[in-house]
Amino acid sequence: MDQVDAVVIGAGVVGLAVARALALQGREVMVLERAEAIGTGTSSRNSEVIHAGIYYPAGSLKARLCVQGKALLYAYCEQRGIGHRRCGKLIVATDDAQAASLAGIQARAAANGVDDLVLLTAAQAQAMEPQLACVASLHSPSTGIVDSHGLMLSLLGDLENAGGLLAVDSAVSGIDARHAAADGLVLTAQDGTEIAAGVVVNAAGLEAPALATRTLGLRADAVPTAWFAKGNYFTLSGRSPFARLIYPVPESAGLGVHLTLDLGGQAKFGPDVQWTDRADDLVVDPARGEAFYAEVRKYWPGLPDGALVPGYAGIRPKISGPGAPAADFLIQGPRAHGAAGLVNLLGIESPGLTSSLAIGEYVAALLAD
Repeated sequence: MDQVDAVVIGAGVVGLAVARALALQGREVMVLERAEAIGTGTSSRNSEVIHAGIYYPAGSLKARLCVQGKALLYAYCEQRGIGHRRCGKLIVATDDAQAASLAGIQARAAANGVDDLVLLTAAQAQAMEPQLACVASLHSPSTGIVDSHGLMLSLLGDLENAGGLLAVDSAVSGIDARHAAADGLVLTAQDGTEIAAGVVVNAAGLEAPALATRTLGLRADAVPTAWFAKGNYFTLSGRSPFARLIYPVPESAGLGVHLTLDLGGQAKFGPDVQWTDRADDLVVDPARGEAFYAEVRKYWPGLPDGALVPGYAGIRPKISGPGAPAADFLIQGPRAHGAAGLVNLLGIESPGLTSSLAIGEYVAALLAD
């Protein structure tokens, strides 16, 4: 049986960040990825936004790791020449009731350590974005965008430079943690190959809860139910009139149908929230575009007919279902579930990309402890 010090399951942005952090500790690290390339799941099907840390409950892991991760990510991108832009965003209220909630959003952000939000009048917001319709707005100057694939390639390069290895087409069918304290953990690949490891991090994203249920010796009550919330995106044909990201005041399970930009200036709208039973339900239904027009025209009444084109969809790896408050990141170490050397990363949805470097440091510290 092959033996390795540490195995990370999943080569999305979070898995790569964790593997990098472990390798920089001096560990021998192997990353096992079921797909044929890195970052083909949630990491490549999102808005590529660097979030400020505004919306999350004070004291939550999402709040803490987003704010830490944002600072780490900007510094990392600047040092490594990874494409990114601190373009800022406007959170826009389109009626008086929404305007009244902006102060609460600003206060929540301040409690999380985000103290750079500026409350704007409609005239001030429209001076920044002339095509915008709103009654008031919050400006978040530290929100930005990043080349997520360039980021993942850089993380992989750091891992390999530290002696780590990546194995693609290497799905893990199960983990045996029954004798972890004495003999380590044993992973079984789908082809029957077994690998023994002292440390295993389950960073399998959408599949992480299912893999946790296939872990022998792990308490069943330690694994939450997996929920899949599909987010559809529509792209804008033609040039965007906006230089910043535009977010409506959040009123549902997501953050509303917002406008984001890529580094080339292409605008896209989304994601919406569509609950699904399948993690591979990635087809965008063009009929959903009608609802997008209605939502977008609340803050951009000049959106032309026929300007929205079905783009792509991603799946949020949720551990809270429809109607329930959004769950916090669940980073389970041995003290939580009793299996020595095992860490499960569950429900790592947005702001997982922003938080990735901070999650890596958090997991490395958890295992060092």
